[in-house]
Amino acid sequence: MFPTLNGAPTRSAVIVAEVLEAALRLLIVFIAFLTLPLLVGQLEHKVMAHMQSRVGPMYAGGFHGWAQLVADGVKFAQKEEIVPAAADRTVFRLAPALALIPYFVAMIAIPIGPDLVGREIDAGVFFVLAVMGVGVIGTLMAGWASANKYSLLGAVRQVSQLMAYELPFVLAAASVVMAAGSLGFTDIVDAWQPWWLIWQLPAAVVFFVAGLAELNRPPFDMPVADAEIIFGPYTEYTGLRFALFLLAEYAGIVLLCLLTSVLFLGGWHGPFVDTWLWTIAKAAVLAFVVVWLRVSYPRLRADQLQKLAWQILIPVALAQLLLTGVVTVAW
Repeated sequence: MFPTLNGAPTRSAVIVAEVLEAALRLLIVFIAFLTLPLLVGQLEHKVMAHMQSRVGPMYAGGFHGWAQLVADGVKFAQKEEIVPAAADRTVFRLAPALALIPYFVAMIAIPIGPDLVGREIDAGVFFVLAVMGVGVIGTLMAGWASANKYSLLGAVRQVSQLMAYELPFVLAAASVVMAAGSLGFTDIVDAWQPWWLIWQLPAAVVFFVAGLAELNRPPFDMPVADAEIIFGPYTEYTGLRFALFLLAEYAGIVLLCLLTSVLFLGGWHGPFVDTWLWTIAKAAVLAFVVVWLRVSYPRLRADQLQKLAWQILIPVALAQLLLTGVVTVAW
């Protein structure tokens, strides 16, 4: 029981209750942050195994290859941690954490249901998009600190790709923000209507494609290109540090899928009943699409990447923004 004064809780009791609630919310987000990317990784193993007839992920551990993810974790844990002799050791060690942490911070502000959010922020869309852009600094640090020209080349390519696709990514998000008249995620979901699926469809496609390009997911993985330039900015990384970069990629997929479902697909709104399960279900379908695209399309060249961004996605995003403005004013 909290202490009371004339039947009402004291100021100190209120502060303690708020701190405990905030800590509980952060703990739940942290558990989700550690769990959901691993589930996406397991999904990728299984989907690729079915689509490409990969033997390992189908049989590792017996029943339907359940142990493949465990085997990968043990493999990374057993690998020797190597730091190149000429590397900047401090920056080299900090880079994986700086690539991963922004996704955790961004996930705190994304709701999956009514009042199911780590921290409600009035300008939540602005906050999340800004924080997501910080992760590329970790990649640039990794490439520069590795003392390897191929790592640096991969890092510079990744930064240039982010600069090209950040503009359509933000413009597409601005379209739905304009339609809802708010930067808050909850307000956007509350304002969402089923006909927005058609009205905001171009913005949703641009947002999702640009997000994949920012995450360097196939077919936009030219900066990493493991078959051509080894593994881009992560060439010199081994063991758990390398695993953190992979975890950051899967965390980015989770974040992108949640953002797309909340901004463009109505979040927790669904047939029969509104529940947070709809948000998770929509994000899971989008995660399947991410893997599906990986096994279906070849890698784009550097010039094709830039052409797609500047000549296709940005004009479409600008046209959609104009349409949204006209419809919003007319409505």
